[in-house]
Amino acid sequence: MRWFNKQSRLIQILLLLIPFVNLVTEVVVRVTAIAEKPTLGNILGIVLALVTGGLWGWVDLIWVILFNHLCLAD
Repeated sequence: MRWFNKQSRLIQILLLLIPFVNLVTEVVVRVTAIAEKPTLGNILGIVLALVTGGLWGWVDLIWVILFNHLCLAD
């Protein structure tokens, strides 16, 4: 998750804007977040990313634009 947060906002937005890259980015960032800090928010984030098939990435795109971090990422 640190890797994603170190990227510029433009790179973060581009990674979440492209549909297939969005899903891959979500899964990788969420798995590393769980490895670093296994909280309920991080676990719920990966479950939502996998269950929605990338639609949660669009929520995260808006969240990154507004709050500069992924939704449900501690």
